[in-house]
Amino acid sequence: MYVIHNGKVITEETIEEGCAVVIDGERIKEIISEDQVLDYPDAVKIDAHGGFISPGFIDIHSDYIETLASPRPTTMMDFGISLREAEKILISHGITTMFHSLSFYRDDIFNHKPMRNPANVQRMVDAIAATHNQPHLIRHRLHARFEIDNVNEVDRLIENINNDKVHLLSFMDHTPGQGQYRDLEVYRKTLKGYRNLSDEDVQTIILDRQNTECLTIHQISEIAAVAISKGIAVASHDDDYSEKLDLVRSYGTTISEFPITLDVAKKAKEIGLQTIAGAPNVMLGGSHSGNLSAAQAISENCIDILCSDYYPAALLHAIFTLTDTYDNNLHDMFMKVTLNPAKAVQMDEEVGSIRAGKRADIIVIERMDDGYPMLTAAMVNGALMTTTNYRTN
Repeated sequence: MYVIHNGKVITEETIEEGCAVVIDGERIKEIISEDQVLDYPDAVKIDAHGGFISPGFIDIHSDYIETLASPRPTTMMDFGISLREAEKILISHGITTMFHSLSFYRDDIFNHKPMRNPANVQRMVDAIAATHNQPHLIRHRLHARFEIDNVNEVDRLIENINNDKVHLLSFMDHTPGQGQYRDLEVYRKTLKGYRNLSDEDVQTIILDRQNTECLTIHQISEIAAVAISKGIAVASHDDDYSEKLDLVRSYGTTISEFPITLDVAKKAKEIGLQTIAGAPNVMLGGSHSGNLSAAQAISENCIDILCSDYYPAALLHAIFTLTDTYDNNLHDMFMKVTLNPAKAVQMDEEVGSIRAGKRADIIVIERMDDGYPMLTAAMVNGALMTTTNYRTN
């Protein structure tokens, strides 16, 4: 039994001061007042030193594992080692549940990540599934990002869904001229950033991509139906116009990842989709592709969830950037990385908030004098996974 005390507890409704959290086994027993801590003399006490006692972060979109598994364009590390090294880093940033976002491409036109080779993707899918029955620090889940021109891998995707290896499904379309790359000049610059290409080469690639065979809406709907029948949430990606939102919702989509404009984000909220923006976008002051500003969208109340995208540290820092710099409500910002993502992927009955009976995924965040957020303790399923002690000498 543990008692985490002397902190500010992030509950589902508010931030409670003068409270403590009691953990019994794998689950939260109760939230008590600070003067009741003495009622648990035999419990291990964790002092939050006035910091925040928060649910563990749930990150439902991050391709960080691709970078760890393939840190160089010609290098592939052992996948088991990559996952175990990743979770040490992730838990140090407060991430207790990670949806590793693997890209199911027909071919990676940017040619910079061998992890996106179909054979390597499947190896990582299997490696993530294997973590469930091995010693591990955090919850590893799979977010399958399926490119709609990958027509030859549909059977493999459905097999993974039926074998319970997929926990979130999104459909992606990176065809130049729409979505993330609606501005063709951004596409050209991005492509040239990864490969040494002439203008003629780039134009040839653009025309090829624009004329590539893709899944039909009927085929996408059939795949989505398989996922939904297994209790798996379906997401759209880089929504760039309002009509697309109606289309994706027609086959069961409940999440809109990275809406391209503020108007589209507002429309997604209006029709009941959960909206996601990247925490690095907040830290950078805008999108690296010149699209939606996450901070602006959050200030206008049309983003529900923050994900780390490619930079795990961003979740923790974005919470306080959004409150200190942009004057957003602190409790609301915590919900964007805890309860809201849990609801979006249908995990909220078990994790995502500090409530009696739920699994004890809890982190402690203290702040240095200059405001830097320090994660000083992390617990998953009632087990204390890590503590960090900052020193001044």
